[in-house]
Amino acid sequence: MSDYDFGLIGLAVMGENLVLNIERNGFSVAVYNRTTSKVDDFINGRANGKNIKGCYSIEELVANLKRPRKIMLLVKAGKPVDDFIGLIVPHLEQGDIIIDGGNSHFPDTIRRTKHVEEKGLLYIGTGVSGGEEGALMGPSIMPGGSEKAWPEVKPIFQAIAAKVADGSPCCEWVGSDGAGHFVKMVHNGIEYGDMQMISESYLLMRLALGMTPEEMAPIFSEWNDGELDSYLIEITRDIMKKRDDETGKPMLDVILDKAGQKGTGRWTSLEALNLGIAAQTIVEAVFARAMSAIKEERVHASKQLKGPDKQFDGDKKEFIEMIRRALYASKICSYAQGYQLLRAAAEEYNWDLKYGEIALMWRGGCIIRAHFLGDIKKAFDQKPDLSNLLLNDYFKSIIERNQDAWRKVIAKAVELGIPVPAFSSALAYYDGYRSEVLPANLIQAQRDYFGAHTYERVDKPRGEWYHTNWTGRGGETASSTYNA
Repeated sequence: MSDYDFGLIGLAVMGENLVLNIERNGFSVAVYNRTTSKVDDFINGRANGKNIKGCYSIEELVANLKRPRKIMLLVKAGKPVDDFIGLIVPHLEQGDIIIDGGNSHFPDTIRRTKHVEEKGLLYIGTGVSGGEEGALMGPSIMPGGSEKAWPEVKPIFQAIAAKVADGSPCCEWVGSDGAGHFVKMVHNGIEYGDMQMISESYLLMRLALGMTPEEMAPIFSEWNDGELDSYLIEITRDIMKKRDDETGKPMLDVILDKAGQKGTGRWTSLEALNLGIAAQTIVEAVFARAMSAIKEERVHASKQLKGPDKQFDGDKKEFIEMIRRALYASKICSYAQGYQLLRAAAEEYNWDLKYGEIALMWRGGCIIRAHFLGDIKKAFDQKPDLSNLLLNDYFKSIIERNQDAWRKVIAKAVELGIPVPAFSSALAYYDGYRSEVLPANLIQAQRDYFGAHTYERVDKPRGEWYHTNWTGRGGETASSTYNA
């Protein structure tokens, strides 16, 4: 009988947890997994006694769903999503909805939305952030795609999403075709930056101050009670406390310093390059993981390449406070870069993004959830067309209050030979953004010299291009293309 509210394909941990969340909030769910033994395991295990039906074919799943049918895919991004769309579409009727809840690349979602809509169906590509715990207890959900589908899924999505203090759900419609997955991608890029900056704070305390993880735990705990209150600072505190059961050593000391990545940070970096947006802190965080990956080379190089002694000889407590201030200022710049990327994408892809609502969606449930996202929402509520967070009075005052410490921390890191690429790039972004004059005039002169790429003049109207015959041999013909 077709009486189940929601269908889900893909019973890995995220899928199972999301199903249990949906059912706990009063909706019935039909589930399917290509390896059908997982259906049995789930129905007889965690789903036992709940309003959840196990299905053993696509046909059975479709037959058990209310119209318009709502089927979410939680499968590996890429070809598996296209494969399942191909399997599902022949069994659906006009107005039925396919939802991709994985970390798909937004151009794929743009393509799939068009393809599915041409079949008379509706498509949603939604970011889901919060990990396994978030999926079970309340994630941040960022849906985009066919807007006609939103009223049908809104009651379910907003019921299962995380809630902020006033009860607002961390879920709202983002925009057409790939907008939801784009916002999730930028979320992940900011996440890369946050994680790298926290790790640089740890490295400074470890190498410059000689502190152990257990000595750092109360520091991160104190930070989490203040301006830096966030999920990532909270879990960092817990990580610092943990000891390895096998060796008794701090858990952090037995984990290899080689970070993995699944691609979303790289996608964010590439899209920043594609759209011409300065997002160097996010990019540096990706490069830092790439540097960590060549562990064997680094071990060899450490024995060959010399640098300064890494020991700090000043006031330890004062330096820890300066690190906190540097982290806070850098974090603001990282978010500013992410929001500028969102603005550029909205213009490029014709998305009507609501920046305050995006901050609200990130306020709870997701990995980058942090207290100051409420302040970001206020900033965009006050001025929806705000060009950069750094120009908001609240954030401007924070940078002014903390930048002296920020500069001193980076200078000391350079002096001690401790790499802090995210801190450094965030400061370079700030200094670049506040600079009325940059050396790009020399770059344009060089480009015009060797390639006749032309330039604009400060004493002529913008949009008029000029070429100089620098050597007297080049003639007056300029390049037919100009790329700023």
